[in-house]
Amino acid sequence: MPIRFSAILVFLGCLGMFTPATARAGAPPKLPRIGPVPTHQQAAQAAPALPSGYVGADTCVTCHDSEGKSLSHTEHGRAANPRTPMAGMGCESCHGPGKAHVDADGDITKIRVFPKMAARDVTQVCLTCHVKSEHVNWQGSAHETRNLSCITCHSVHSPKSEVAQLKKTTQIELCATCHRPQVLKVQRTAHMPVREGKMECTSCHNPHGSTNQRLLKVGNYINESCISCHTEKRGPFLFEHPPGRESCVTCHDPHGSSNERLLVAKLPMLCQRCHIGTNHPSTIYDGAQLKNVSIRIVGRSCVACHENIHGSNSPSGNAFHR
Repeated sequence: MPIRFSAILVFLGCLGMFTPATARAGAPPKLPRIGPVPTHQQAAQAAPALPSGYVGADTCVTCHDSEGKSLSHTEHGRAANPRTPMAGMGCESCHGPGKAHVDADGDITKIRVFPKMAARDVTQVCLTCHVKSEHVNWQGSAHETRNLSCITCHSVHSPKSEVAQLKKTTQIELCATCHRPQVLKVQRTAHMPVREGKMECTSCHNPHGSTNQRLLKVGNYINESCISCHTEKRGPFLFEHPPGRESCVTCHDPHGSSNERLLVAKLPMLCQRCHIGTNHPSTIYDGAQLKNVSIRIVGRSCVACHENIHGSNSPSGNAFHR
């Protein structure tokens, strides 16, 4: 017990060695200043001075109040996120230094006005931030080479959609402004589940560019995109159907069709576009077969027998029989 008590005394003595002399002498502790902060300290605590030529977002919204309010409700206006324009130079992060614009009493030639700019110049501004992920293949893409820019589809100040700041309420409405034939196909009886909201155009396509044709998101050719969902058609098969191996869109229209299974033509006419010299008659609508109501006219037509039309692994599957 005495040993423990002496150890405590030694420990307390060591603490006293590191106590400031003023505290040991009984001097009162230094309290924080109460009252106004001196002017020189206020200047030190103020925000850093803007670079030459910049005026700040507060100056911009004195004239462009509606644009400032609309921007505050978008991702670009979230100053708490250090990656946003508002966290940087505010409006001037995108529109450029505004001092010359202000001094010239609002001359639009002294600042970036995106609707007045060339498409490639607009894109270069956006790509200073949006250069990764799905935007990485924009340069050289089908949309970029057709002189489209980011503001063709997106609106920074007046977006209509809940995501992606689109100019239209939904993706399909936006895509319909250019791709009218493809969007109208969705209204056909056999269609992709876009009408029900289960899919969108971007479920298959990347409008910002891709390594595949038709701006498809997956793979390097059409079949790789299709089998990313329809994996049962992937193969490899012992016996492959040449049209299917070449391209799924040889027989199917992915946007919609008046025929079942999104076929580009009604069976059996679809099959007879290629199979015109086989053991089956090439013109099935003759009198004899109409009287007998041939199975090649009604029902599942050719695939009633040739069921494994995408490919077969059966040793006797060269005719794709079931």
